[in-house]
Amino acid sequence: MRAALRRRQEPIAFAAAGSIVLVATLLPLGVLAGELVLAGWQRGVGSLGDPAAWALLAASLRIATAVTALALLAGVPLAVLFARTDLPARRSAFVLHAFPLFLPPFLLALGWFFLLGRQGLVGSETSARLFSGVPAVVAVLALAFTPVVTSLVALALDGVDRSLEEAARVVAAPWRVTVGILLPLVAPAVALAALVVFALALTELGVPMFLRVPVYPAAVFARLGGVAYAPGEAFALVLPLVAVALAVLACERLVARRGVPTLGLAIGRPLVPLGRWRTAGALVAGLAAALAVAPIAALAARAGREGWDAVPVWVGGSVGNSLLAAGAGATIIAAVGVVLGRAIARGRPWGAALDAVAVLGFVTPAAVLGVGLIAVWNRPATRAVYGTLAIVVLGYVARYAAIGARTIAVAIAQGSPHLEEAAQAVGGSYVRRLLGIVVPVHARGVVAAWLLALVFCVRDLETTVLFYPPGRETLPVRIFTLEANGPPAVVAALALIQVVVTASILLIGVVCLGRSRRR
Repeated sequence: MRAALRRRQEPIAFAAAGSIVLVATLLPLGVLAGELVLAGWQRGVGSLGDPAAWALLAASLRIATAVTALALLAGVPLAVLFARTDLPARRSAFVLHAFPLFLPPFLLALGWFFLLGRQGLVGSETSARLFSGVPAVVAVLALAFTPVVTSLVALALDGVDRSLEEAARVVAAPWRVTVGILLPLVAPAVALAALVVFALALTELGVPMFLRVPVYPAAVFARLGGVAYAPGEAFALVLPLVAVALAVLACERLVARRGVPTLGLAIGRPLVPLGRWRTAGALVAGLAAALAVAPIAALAARAGREGWDAVPVWVGGSVGNSLLAAGAGATIIAAVGVVLGRAIARGRPWGAALDAVAVLGFVTPAAVLGVGLIAVWNRPATRAVYGTLAIVVLGYVARYAAIGARTIAVAIAQGSPHLEEAAQAVGGSYVRRLLGIVVPVHARGVVAAWLLALVFCVRDLETTVLFYPPGRETLPVRIFTLEANGPPAVVAALALIQVVVTASILLIGVVCLGRSRRR
């Protein structure tokens, strides 16, 4: 009996991890489909015949496409500049450039408003007109998501086989090697970055609503949490978003088949000398860093002492709610990621299948997941879940499980499987190998996955704003709900608390990962 149980440990562990992902992600989508057919269809399908709804969807797709194009145009050259050149202080500039990725984008929009609006620090009628409408939404989201492209492409450039680069440099100049050899090799990473940016831009709710630009996700939100409450119509309106999510998932699977280069050892790798372009490169890097810092500085200036003095009255329990829900969500994501990440790294077929489900949760617009979670859990029998932060944690797991699994899979794939194979040869069970070898050997990857998931959960707005329990709002939701009618100084101060919390998490993570690397 004990021997049979030992043999079944791996299927049992995978079934447990898979059940969490399936319940968090596929169950809401499946129940949503049932609601559409049985309950919501007759009441809401008429909304799909409204040309205004399709025009709104087309506008959202155009915005997401424009944001993706701008992010690629800026992010790929910046990745080369930060990862492959001898630019001084490039790492510091990269850190500043990448930081907005970990903040809710609408906080950046708020900062730019305090900077460029009519009453902003450098605002005027002209700047206020420029900072409005669709162009402003595209600009803010492009600045927020360009670091996605920069980071993924920079990691891929560092992961390219060093021997290929050295062989090419024998017969070609460094810049020709970079453009003709390295960039084509990291094309899968560029494509993956484009898909991630497109998915994030399409699902963004806070920035368009802040800038009063109508988008498709806002139409769904209005029918669930606004004055135009009509859940039947909301169920029907998510159908086109499901189709878009499936299309993005199909593209991601094609990219995954080509293989995305992973982070390698860049120690001693030759850098491209900038030469006479060093000044221009420094200006570009400085501009990228300044564009990241400017909205945060504007928030600090707008908050002042008035905002900070009033924070205790307005903040409530939002900071605690954010950290509690994000901590629980990140822990579940990391635990699932250890099991799923190992399966992905070892090429298990069922690992790839569950990975596709997790990626579907990430690329699915938050409005779709939100509507599905409401359909599943907003019932009298499940009030203990829907009426507490547990529903927020479920939303985090549904949305960000892929982040933990992919991060840990990369870490495990870069290590040798021989230790685990040796343990298996002498009778080590799956659980002992997992907890005694995989987790300790790849502890930095597991910690990195937990920290990354924690930051993304802390910054989340679009998922939780649809179903957060009364009195249990997270800090981004608190700021978002106060933005329209709250005192501007207080809103700015709360936004700065979000910045400080995020920066503290990242700083602690860097220190912990640095110490583990030196051991």
